[in-house]
Amino acid sequence: MSKIATSLDQLSNHQRAVISGFLAAQSGLIEKLREIGFAEGDEVEILHRGLIGGSPLSVRLNRCIIALRKTEASQIQVVFVS
Repeated sequence: MSKIATSLDQLSNHQRAVISGFLAAQSGLIEKLREIGFAEGDEVEILHRGLIGGSPLSVRLNRCIIALRKTEASQIQVVFVS
């Protein structure tokens, strides 16, 4: 099994992955994501995408459901086993 890295916004619906890190493109966003509960090693899954432009994303983080903008989700790096 190989591990493939991508950003959270690129996952298909109901595809599970594990957070591997964050990009630092937006000032303060990483701190905000960490305050919400996103951390390396946590399991995430895209549950649903908004109808207009695919945003917001409904994301299961561990046992919580969180709404994120696509731009926010693009800053979260994940790996999944294919």
